[in-house]
Amino acid sequence: MSGSPNGSVGRRTFVLGTAAAAGSAALAGTASAAGFGWSDNGSEYVVDTGAGLVFKVSRTNGDLTSLVYRGTEYQGYGGKNSHVESGLGTSTVGIAQSGTTILISVTYGTLKHYYAARSGENNIYVWTHKADTSVSATRYIVRVRAGLFLDDEPDSYTYAPTVIESADVFAKSDGQTRAKHYSKLRVMDYDYIGWTTGGVGLWIVRSNHEKASGGPFYRSLLRHQSADGGGLYEILYYGENQTESERFGLQGPYVIAFTDGGAPSSSLHPGTLTTSWADSLGISGYVSASGRGRVAGVGITGRDTAYAYTVGLADSAAQYWGPARSSDGWFSIAGVLPGSYTLTVFKGELAVYTTSVTVTAGGTTTLDTIAIPSSDDPSNASAIWRIGDWTGSPGGFKNADLMTYAHPSDVRAAAWTGNVVIGSGTETSAFPCYLWKDVNSGIIVYFKLTAAQAAAAHTLRIGVTTAYANGRPQVVVNDTWTSAVPSPPTQPSTRSLTVGSYRGNNHTFTYSVPASAWLTDTGAYNTLKIYVASGSGTTSYLSAGTSVDAIDLLA
Repeated sequence: MSGSPNGSVGRRTFVLGTAAAAGSAALAGTASAAGFGWSDNGSEYVVDTGAGLVFKVSRTNGDLTSLVYRGTEYQGYGGKNSHVESGLGTSTVGIAQSGTTILISVTYGTLKHYYAARSGENNIYVWTHKADTSVSATRYIVRVRAGLFLDDEPDSYTYAPTVIESADVFAKSDGQTRAKHYSKLRVMDYDYIGWTTGGVGLWIVRSNHEKASGGPFYRSLLRHQSADGGGLYEILYYGENQTESERFGLQGPYVIAFTDGGAPSSSLHPGTLTTSWADSLGISGYVSASGRGRVAGVGITGRDTAYAYTVGLADSAAQYWGPARSSDGWFSIAGVLPGSYTLTVFKGELAVYTTSVTVTAGGTTTLDTIAIPSSDDPSNASAIWRIGDWTGSPGGFKNADLMTYAHPSDVRAAAWTGNVVIGSGTETSAFPCYLWKDVNSGIIVYFKLTAAQAAAAHTLRIGVTTAYANGRPQVVVNDTWTSAVPSPPTQPSTRSLTVGSYRGNNHTFTYSVPASAWLTDTGAYNTLKIYVASGSGTTSYLSAGTSVDAIDLLA
């Protein structure tokens, strides 16, 4: 709808204007503060927030074509604009002003996208409504000119000289690796991402991700930087090592925010941002605070206080989460869309309790104290020995932290081979977080048993957090007893271990080892060899593999 702003924007309280209607290419919208307003230059809508930020949006396709802050242009690298995905095609683009708010709407097929500006704020509030799969829309990317910010953080990437995997993982000259996939932070760990020079900061403050997928522990693209410039991402749906189907509906607001160099205001953060000013703007799929509910729990017993606990809500339409208070397990999750949800209590990243809750608009669903059954936390089982602990992640294992922001071949990684001796005090730190068929399959665990222990059968457990190419552990005890090859559990089908993600579906493999497999000499070491079985995968770090949560031999 070139030249008409009315499009998909509610009209009742708006002051509307277009170049076509006025017969001019420079018609300005009304302003509520000095400098605040909009104009139409014939090809773009130009919005001035009245506080130092002027941005332009293409009337053709809804791209953000200019982002000028205090006279400096920040938008653009490689001739590319900022936009949904890699840019939409010809769209219906409209603009309207209601008092101190300007809203630009973009309609492309079933997709609706919005930019909002508020008088006196150096922020752009952004929403994206994806109704179905007819439009590819998995991200919004702010493309920033080269040379304005310097950044080579672990959760960023540069196009380094050597491609080492799939044309999107690179090695620098010093042997460190970078990829756009690497995200040291889980979604629950950050509220914003961006850059600062000390005098100017440019940030994306993420949305609450209620219509995203993967839950609180998911990792996805955050930012990148190259010789051409940099990019900041808000991920609407990310497919790498994804455990859930794509959700549809309105995502946002996420905020493009300029500051004087500091972090964006906490009032913009998910969980604290309020947008009552947007209630009457006619944004597709928008639900005001009054149309949402809350879930609260008075406490959680049966916790291991050495670990943080998180409470999650999820159904096919939305997801939410919040921390459980360390002292007593109290929790509160607000801003929840009405519906029936599965509530899950996580110890670390391991689900240890689930129930169902119903949320109503304007209401609070209050739960009595949740008691986690002792049997639902595998750490409570008595073990002869244990490597790691049952937390749903490979935390503490060799190279575990590095693998969230580096390739396994990175020069900083410790050797992936090497055996482990129970009782050495370094069992966990010496055991690699990942096992691959073509890299370190057959790692040996040495351990001793008492005469009484050797006289009995025992259950061996190996917990995993994800797998690539159906990799799963097969074990051999003392070179005399070999387990069957277990069936592969359901796991994501994409790359995982090489793109910074161990977060798949937690699964526990159990092996019933007969007494006849043990050595009767109490002074001798028994050996447990752990192999990776699978007929899939290719070679090296793309051979079949798996991530380890914990390994133990039960008493």
